[in-house]
Amino acid sequence: MNFSKGLSSVRGIRRFGTITRVLFKHGLGDVGERLFSVRDGKSRDEADEEHLFKAGFPSPRRIRLVLEELGPSFIKLGQLMSTRADLFPPEYIEEFKKLQDSVPPIPFGDVKAVIEKELKRPLDSVFASFDPDSIAAASVGQVHMARLFTGEKVAVKIIRPGIEKKIREDVRLMYNLAEKVERAFEVGRIIGAVNLVKEFERIIFRELDMLIEAGSIEKFASNFKEDDEIYIPKVYWEQTTKSVLVMEHIDGIKMDDVERIQAHGIDPRDVALIGLRSFSRQLMQFGFFHADPHPGNTIVMYDGRVSLVDFGITGYLDDETMRQIANLFLGYAEHDYDMIMDALQEAGLINDETMDLTAFRIDLKDMSEAFYGRSLQNISVRDVYDQVMQLVLKYHVHLPRNLMLLLKTFIQTEALGKILGSDASLLEVTRPYARQLLQRGIDARSMLKNLGRDARITGGYMKTVPRYVHDILKQTARGRQAMELRHTGFESLNAGLEKSVNRLTVGMIIAASIIGGAMILNSGQKILEFTLDWLGFQNISLTALLGVMGYVVATVLGLWLVLSIFRSGKL
Repeated sequence: MNFSKGLSSVRGIRRFGTITRVLFKHGLGDVGERLFSVRDGKSRDEADEEHLFKAGFPSPRRIRLVLEELGPSFIKLGQLMSTRADLFPPEYIEEFKKLQDSVPPIPFGDVKAVIEKELKRPLDSVFASFDPDSIAAASVGQVHMARLFTGEKVAVKIIRPGIEKKIREDVRLMYNLAEKVERAFEVGRIIGAVNLVKEFERIIFRELDMLIEAGSIEKFASNFKEDDEIYIPKVYWEQTTKSVLVMEHIDGIKMDDVERIQAHGIDPRDVALIGLRSFSRQLMQFGFFHADPHPGNTIVMYDGRVSLVDFGITGYLDDETMRQIANLFLGYAEHDYDMIMDALQEAGLINDETMDLTAFRIDLKDMSEAFYGRSLQNISVRDVYDQVMQLVLKYHVHLPRNLMLLLKTFIQTEALGKILGSDASLLEVTRPYARQLLQRGIDARSMLKNLGRDARITGGYMKTVPRYVHDILKQTARGRQAMELRHTGFESLNAGLEKSVNRLTVGMIIAASIIGGAMILNSGQKILEFTLDWLGFQNISLTALLGVMGYVVATVLGLWLVLSIFRSGKL
């Protein structure tokens, strides 16, 4: 992406002017001056930067007010920042959480125009009735009630007209600002301002596509189709487009309305257990979870079932991550810190090259032991989350986005459980699902699936490796590349092998001398007999002399070999 595009249009220049004005309005003029004034490539000295921080820069509240005034795109960016406790201190996270999509609804005429443009039909030919007043309005879209000609009551979600173009322009400006922030402030480089904008860009444009959300709803419906506790609304695909989502309207009670739930004869604690079981299945059975389970998105139906709505934010976990999460849950449930540490290392979150694992384990255990055996009423996942973040920051652990999303979802799930008065233990509810996942990982079907996958990967390697080898050799033959092989550390091995081979050779010579001498002495044939008047011998043959010499050679070499082995101390 070309970050400078935001400056190439008149609107981009005006938008920068607006940002500067808003920064000065909320007492952040020093920030605006450092970001936008020309300094001939020179930055403030460290003393000046320290003065800014001592003066209260940057104030979380002022930053939140700036984001609110700059509009929907920056509000959404702030909402993303509120989920990144691994990057921002707690006071910033709490302030960013105050950012709400409190925007006025768009006029009914604009809603009607969007629907008719998308569906290419008049509104009254699509819906038998359509409520012109919205039931929910956010920065990206809003929701209206309607009824189809077949009688079904539906919720219609419409993307605000022109919002995509505005967000694209704002994203370009965000990239430009992020580059300036990273150049002007050390903290900008630490948090990775440009990468934060990249993450925001990916999330926001998924949220603008109603077909993606509709697909998520269908996937959840398939996952829970045989579950009699969870109900997923139906998508009406004939009326759904990229900017319009038509789904079944769910009649029921918001999950935080405990009095109404009880008035309908439903035990709120049962509802909490349904939510915990559902969340456990999402994590450890499907690897696909609803990442925004706040009360407005979780409806208690009048028959006691729980319905999830608004699937704009979802998270994915691959098989390996699911297994690691299951090991973490089981490790905590069974006080097995070896299992916990192994799971964290397999996930690549910790390693002995970049941190002191002994100290990390001690801190982790000190943090965790205080929460064992306590129900949702006696434990705060928020406290656990804060302490986890302290470990993350202390040991510089990088948490992938999906794990951060998962931690945020845990907090929301725990909050709902407390509202409903649940006395359940989160670890006890998730334990059986974790066991099932780990058992499923070693059953015959999974093993065959993994073998098949590994075979496909190996087959791909076998196809590509010869081509790569051919290219390397071809470049080498043309003199464009050179190959140099070096090996070190084999000197002692070579010396040991040489000594062993020498001893083996001497042993073979000894054996051959003994066998040869014995065969010659036992032979009846005599060659070159001569008389020797020495030591009582008178007649002796050459063959007998050679046989005796064989025994002598064998004896001498044998004594030498035995002595050398004894001297080496390696008998």
